Amino acid sequence: MSVELIEKHFPNLSENQKKQFADLQDLYQEWNEKINVISRKDMDSLYEKHILHSLGIAKVMEFAPNTKVLDIGTGGGFPGIPLAILFPEAEFTLVDSIGKKILVVKEVAEGIGLQNVTAIHARAEDIEEQFHFIVSRAVTQMPVFLRWLKGKFLKEQINPKHNGVLYLKGGDLEEELEGLKTEIFPLNKYFEGEFFDTKKVVYLSKGNFYS
Repeated sequence: MSVELIEKHFPNLSENQKKQFADLQDLYQEWNEKINVISRKDMDSLYEKHILHSLGIAKVMEFAPNTKVLDIGTGGGFPGIPLAILFPEAEFTLVDSIGKKILVVKEVAEGIGLQNVTAIHARAEDIEEQFHFIVSRAVTQMPVFLRWLKGKFLKEQINPKHNGVLYLKGGDLEEELEGLKTEIFPLNKYFEGEFFDTKKVVYLSKGNFYS
């Protein structure tokens, strides 16, 4: 699995974007040996299980220029870094409560020349800035996650979908999402392979859980 997997599903990448995606392999390999942010066995499928998975959000939502996006619990930079490469005119803030993971995010972003990423070592609840969208990759159960987001959304609307949450999640979500007005996008509609059979993007407009 290599960068060709990304180019196959996103054929309109610029030469710079192709290079940025290609450079991720060596950077994550190097940093993962110092600070384990991705499981060793997953390094061989970095492009499928981390990069392409992160870009599932882009199949649901193309962020307009100047969109402000918060990635909560970013870990080593997912989904934030792949999305920041794909949407260079949007602004991404990547947050994690574990400092060494944020160190990796900063080094990877700098290593590929990303100008639109801010990495912050903090808990989600402590972020006071406001955003159009909040993204994450299954950091916790959705009801818990939504409690962290109060006061974090901008009123201004500049995208086709209303400001809200785009959440990457796998498995049976029925019980977890009970009572929430969501749109669910199965990723096997966009990407082939067994890995994506149970993976989904869950979208919630902020108006459906906060006034």
